[in-house]
Amino acid sequence: MYEKLDNPVYHSLNEYHEKFCLNFGDSKFYNPEVAAFGGSSTIAKEKDITEYAKICDDFLVFGAKPSLGNFKTEMSQLVCDQYVLENTIELDFTEDIIELKNENHDELLAFVKKFYPHYFKNRTPELGRYFGIFKDDKLVTVTGQRMQMNDMTEVSAVITDTDYLGKGLAKQLVAFVSNTIFEDGKTPFLHVAENNLGAKKLYEKLGFDLRGKINLWGVKR
Repeated sequence: MYEKLDNPVYHSLNEYHEKFCLNFGDSKFYNPEVAAFGGSSTIAKEKDITEYAKICDDFLVFGAKPSLGNFKTEMSQLVCDQYVLENTIELDFTEDIIELKNENHDELLAFVKKFYPHYFKNRTPELGRYFGIFKDDKLVTVTGQRMQMNDMTEVSAVITDTDYLGKGLAKQLVAFVSNTIFEDGKTPFLHVAENNLGAKKLYEKLGFDLRGKINLWGVKR
C-alpha cells in the first residue's frame, strides 16, 4: 500500500513536486534552491552524483547507497525510522496555530537556521504549507510539509525553540499539520533519526505507526 515510501524523494519528484525536479540519469534531485536531496529509481550512479554536485556541493541521497565510482567524497550515513499515520488525530488544540505566509518567510528561515543551520534553503517553504506558534510576538515552534506525492505528504521541520520545550507545542503542531494533510485527501508520513527517542515517543503517542527504516546518504563535493 505504501510501497512508494521505499523511495519517497524519487516518487515526490515524479509526481506532485515534478516542478522542482532536476533529472540526472535514473536519478531525480530537487532544485538545490528548494532542497538539497534526491533519489534514484534504482541506485544513484557516479554520473548522476557528479552532475548534481556541480550545482550543489552538500546533499543527501535517500534510499539505496549510491555507487560513487571515482567520485571522491567521504559519504556519511543517517538511518531514519519512517512513520505513517492512518487516522486523523483527536486533540484539544489550545494554542493559536498560524499558517506562515510570505510575510513570515524571513522569520521562518531565521528560526530554522538558528537551530538547524543546514536544514532549510531559501525556497524550501515552497514545498508545502508551514505553520507556527508565536509567544510574545516571537516564533517559537514550527512544523510543515516537505516531500509530497499525489497521495502522501511528509510532515517535516518539527522544531521548537529550546526555551519552550516540554510545553506540548510540537505535539499540537504535528497533530494540526497531519490533520491538514488528511483534509487534502492524502496520508501523512514522516522521518526521524532512529536514535531520537523523544521524538519517536511523541509520534507514536499521536498514532503514527512505524513502517520501517530508510537510509540517508550524505555526499559532499
